[in-house]
This record gives sequence, structure tokens and C-alpha cells, in this order.
Amino acid sequence: MNEENITRMEASDELHEECGVFGMYDFDGGDVASTIYYGLFALQHRGQESCGIAVSETNGPKGKVTSYKGMGLVNEVFAQENLETLHGDIGVGHVRYSTAGASTRENAQPLVLNYVKGTLALAHNGNLINATELRKDLEYTGAIFQTTIDSEVIAYHIARERLKSKTVEEAVGRACRKIKGAYSLVVMSPRKLIGARDPYGFKPLCIGKRDNAYILASETCALDTIGAEYVRDVQPGETVTITPENGIVSDMSRALPKEQEARCIFEYIYFARPDSHIDGVSVYASRIKAGRFLAMDSPVDADLVVGVPESGNAAALGYSLQSGIPYGTAFVKNSYVGRTFIKPKQSSRESSVRVKLNVLKEAVDGKRIIMIDDSIVRGTTSDRIVKMLRDAGATEVHVRISSPPFLWPCYFGTDIPEREQLIAYNRTVEEIRDIIGADSLGYLGIDRLSEMVEGLPICKGCFNGTYPMEPPTEDIRGDYER
Repeated sequence: MNEENITRMEASDELHEECGVFGMYDFDGGDVASTIYYGLFALQHRGQESCGIAVSETNGPKGKVTSYKGMGLVNEVFAQENLETLHGDIGVGHVRYSTAGASTRENAQPLVLNYVKGTLALAHNGNLINATELRKDLEYTGAIFQTTIDSEVIAYHIARERLKSKTVEEAVGRACRKIKGAYSLVVMSPRKLIGARDPYGFKPLCIGKRDNAYILASETCALDTIGAEYVRDVQPGETVTITPENGIVSDMSRALPKEQEARCIFEYIYFARPDSHIDGVSVYASRIKAGRFLAMDSPVDADLVVGVPESGNAAALGYSLQSGIPYGTAFVKNSYVGRTFIKPKQSSRESSVRVKLNVLKEAVDGKRIIMIDDSIVRGTTSDRIVKMLRDAGATEVHVRISSPPFLWPCYFGTDIPEREQLIAYNRTVEEIRDIIGADSLGYLGIDRLSEMVEGLPICKGCFNGTYPMEPPTEDIRGDYER
């Protein structure tokens, strides 16, 4: 991992998701690029480093794909003039955040692959744990890689499997049997839109419909944004193929027994937008529940409950509803600061926390505050936020976290770092409380997580070290950009 990225990781105490994916097929032949643009805009929270759109005309020259991608936010990369060049009634889009390695335009998605059987465009959310081994196998048989992302490994395998498969969806299914880890895929072939979700269901993927067009998206909020109706979620282990002739065709041959599924709990705690529903469970309702559980399990007498925006707000409201302590706003967030803004240098007076957040002194002065946040990773910002509240006149600051303590790294698409960098590693809750300068500290109990998501099977690996599949023997997360 290069020095720049080590600095970036040390400077940030936020969790990051990998990506958001979006696909659309308009059976009436209308252009889909502008709708994909708005869909990606709704998924911007899932990735803010790069984005892209690839489209094709199903009645045009077979295999001709037009694409545009670049570094930055959706509204920075796309202007009216480049959207207008993207003609096609089928397309895929992607927003990306990388967990390690250099962030470059070459690694932006969707990936477009030209091969013997035609053209594929692919957008991927997730992280493979056997990407290194699969990549080496491909390289030894002559494959030349243009990127350093594991998504290209998936694209190559789909292309190779297509040579011995009757259909592209069969090739996608075969490729998915070779890859291990977390993935939600949207694949565009010349005449089909295909969605695939890993058997554990780590990453979300749903199906929507608007008029005579079908949509695949990471979250339901993207469907709402474009005025589409929610049809259903793609199930863990399912491949769906969308065509005008057959509508939605499902293949569940990769599915696991329900009890083995393992959705990423952080979709509900932090990653997803609160107005999304994932696998039938409201993200907002989950966060309200988390706050209620914190109030039940870690009560404290105080004057005001506040959330660290944005993901702490719903949990703070839940804490307030359960405890009867008033809910209020203590922080003003600068909405124009993304997750990728230029960090102030250490010598600079500007604090990256203060650039993002400021405290409303009138709201907290002279009060005992309960501050709800979604997680503490390294602890490098929690102490500053607590200090900001004290500097604004808070007489007490009690911190409550709507997740359990991080004790293990994640290999499936969340950039939770090595154990030694985690503040909870080898420290008691009391020691962490002392480091961040709070009057008290309480975490959500790990036993509350299943209740929070109405009993859906979830992955708790980052909290208890028990992963749904055997993790890699060495930490390869820094080897390739993801």
C-alpha cells in the first residue's frame, strides 16, 4: 500500500462502502443514460471517488457499447453534453469507493469487455477473497489486465465461461461459482440485463419497474428517485435475467440454506440511505431500533440526545423515544464536503472534523449531552467531536455507539482495517472512554443485531471474528485496488 493511502486511512475514522450499481433496460427502446445518471446520484453515498455509465442499443449494431467514466462525483463527471452522447435502451452504471491502493480512472467502472462472443459491460459491488489466486491463474494463461480491481477478474471469467455456455446468463452463473466473497453484479450483454448476488447476500441488490422498463439497483432509494416501483430484492445466490421476451427469469441454483446467509449488518447501521429497504427491512426502522436498544441497555440521565450526522441521527431519535429524553440537533454538517475532500495538513489550523461538522452552541451550552454515533473505528475523530461539544459548553458528554466494538478486520467490502489499528483491540470500554474523553461510553450489544434487522441472517465477523466463509490466510486487501 502506498504512503498516500496509509495517510488517507489514518486521517479518516469513517467507514466506507465499496460501490453502488445500477442497471436499466427500456423495452420500449428509450434512452436510459439520463435515468441511470439520476439513479447513480441517489447512490452517491455508496462511493464518491469515481463513476461511470455504459449503454448499448439493442436494435443497433450488436456489441457496440458507448461508455463514459471519470474521477469524482456524479454531477462533476457527467455534463449534459456527455450524457447526450450515450444513446442506448440498455445500460449499467456505477459509483465507486476504493478501500486501498491508488484511485485512478482506469479502475473506474463499468468495465467494458470485447471478446469473441461479443461485448459485456459489468458493474460490481463487493470484494472477492480469492481474487489474487484467480488473477494469477488467468495471467498464466495469457490474460492481460487493464486495471487492478477484482471486478476485472469477474469479467474475464464470465467471458471465458461464455465460450462454453449456451447463454450469457449461464456463463455468469458459472463464473459466480468460481469467485468467493461478496458481490452484487449488474451485467449488460447486447440483448440482456443480468443481476447476480453472492450466496451469502453480503451486498444488496433490488429490482424495480417503471412503465415498460426494468431496473436493477443497489438500494430502493434509487428506484424512488427515478419514479420506479419496487418489484422485489434479488435473493442471495440468485441470478436474474431480464429480457423483453421473458421478463424476469430467475436461477436459484447457487442459493444456500437461509440460515447460512450473511448480510452485511453495516448496510443497516451505516452504509445504506435511511429511506432504503433491504431484503424487506427498513433501514430507518433498524436504526431507530438500535437507538431504543441502547437506551434500554445503556441508560444515562441527561438533558438532550443528539446524533452525529447523518447515520447517527435515527439512532439518536430511537434513544430519545425510548428514554423520554428530548432529541435535538447539536451539529451542523457541511453538505458540500464529500468523503474525498482534500484533508488539511497536520500543521494547518483547519481540522478536517471541523470542516465537516460544527456545533450549535445554543443547543448544548450548559447541558448534559448523550451523543449517538454509528461506530468508532480508530477513535481519531471521536475525541475531537467530544471536545467540540465540551468547548461549546456541554457539561457532560455521554457517548453511545449503535454498533458493537470493532475487533476484527473485514474482507468483504468494508474498509475495517487490521486489528492493531482498531481502538477497541486490546482495550476495555473504560479505556476507550478515557481516550475519547467522554463521561461514559456504551456500545450496542452484539446479541441485539439480529433483533435490529427482524431476524435476517447477518455477518458479525468484524465484531466476533466468526466469518461466514474462511477468510484469506493472509490479508490481501492492499494487494489490489477494489
